[in-house]
Amino acid sequence: MKNYSSSPRLNNHSASHGTDRNSRKGFLLSALGLRFSLRDYAFCMATLLLFCLGSLFYQLNGGPPKVLLEIRQYLGESTFVDDHGPPTPRELPFPSQVIYNRVGKCGSRTVVLLLRILAEKHQFNLVSSDIHNKTRLTKHEQVDLMRNISTIPQPFLYTRHVHFLNFTRFRIEQPVYINIIRDPINRFLSNYFFRRFGDWRGEQNHLIRTPQMKDDERYLDINVCIMENYPECSNPRLFYIVPYFCGQHPQCREPGVWALERAKQNVIENFLLVGILEELEDVLLLLERLLPHYFSDVLTIYKSPTFWKMGNLTGTVKKHMPTIEALQVLYQRMKYEYDFYNFIRDQFHLTKKKIGLKSASQNSAHEPDFLRELALRTHEPLEEEDEEEEEEDMGQEDANIWLVQP
Repeated sequence: MKNYSSSPRLNNHSASHGTDRNSRKGFLLSALGLRFSLRDYAFCMATLLLFCLGSLFYQLNGGPPKVLLEIRQYLGESTFVDDHGPPTPRELPFPSQVIYNRVGKCGSRTVVLLLRILAEKHQFNLVSSDIHNKTRLTKHEQVDLMRNISTIPQPFLYTRHVHFLNFTRFRIEQPVYINIIRDPINRFLSNYFFRRFGDWRGEQNHLIRTPQMKDDERYLDINVCIMENYPECSNPRLFYIVPYFCGQHPQCREPGVWALERAKQNVIENFLLVGILEELEDVLLLLERLLPHYFSDVLTIYKSPTFWKMGNLTGTVKKHMPTIEALQVLYQRMKYEYDFYNFIRDQFHLTKKKIGLKSASQNSAHEPDFLRELALRTHEPLEEEDEEEEEEDMGQEDANIWLVQP
């Protein structure tokens, strides 16, 4: 039997056949590699096109395409940003910056006590200043105070005895203002006797409040003070309410038409509400309507027995009315105060009318009938814990000349 494997021809034929087969295999592999590269390229281009179209739909429709929303819903709502991103910012109420530049002896302690309860209930920041005897500020003091107020975390309510601050003058966002005023003569009488004799919280508390006051001044008859024109019972000390709304301009301290008109303009432009103490419950109701995120349920709290237990010893002692003649003189000296008070009362009643609240019949602004009713008209609020001195800018020199008649 022949062994063909050892034949030279057969060996040459087998070698050439193996070479051809390897060449064809290499060609096929090269073709397949080229085919895969084109497919990958087309896939990438298609993906990019789809992404561009999706972005276009997102922008044109104000949101992502429906198919992407369905995909997200299918995969689940949670994303990395949801789980690991910054917390969702708190949605602030409007307005979220409120200032109550409270007027002395106009029920502000009552309102501040209510605000302390409401701040805890409604989770807003209440900042109540401890400064009671500096209502007029220098330019630098104004800027510092306004910047400090602007840094309080919102929503906030800032309260202090201070004359109106014009934030926009210094290019700072202007907060919303609220306030409450009172019949000017009633406010003056309340402060006059409170400074001398305090309230029922302590028999000697007035001695602690005004230790520098001499007995001659403390027991000065109010009729004598008015009729003999002592400084405490005459202008500019009687010009007290208007400057709280006029502002920090030096002319705001001078009794006159300029300060009066500027105060009215500021009320119209910057105050959400200025109420009157004689109708305090209606003031609280309006605040609840206008600022519900601050004052919701305030009337319920105000009428509760628990609230009144907090201040049932705060009525001014030894308070009595001057004679009719003294009241008439006082009324003439406070004509700008009464012009402003009547303006605020009319504005307040107009606001009540707009929301459907009825106002009790009021005396005409031109008829001072309050002279007969003054002792009964004003509901006495909780007295101020630390009432600012009306003569705050009165130096030691003025403090010693209170007995000197002009």
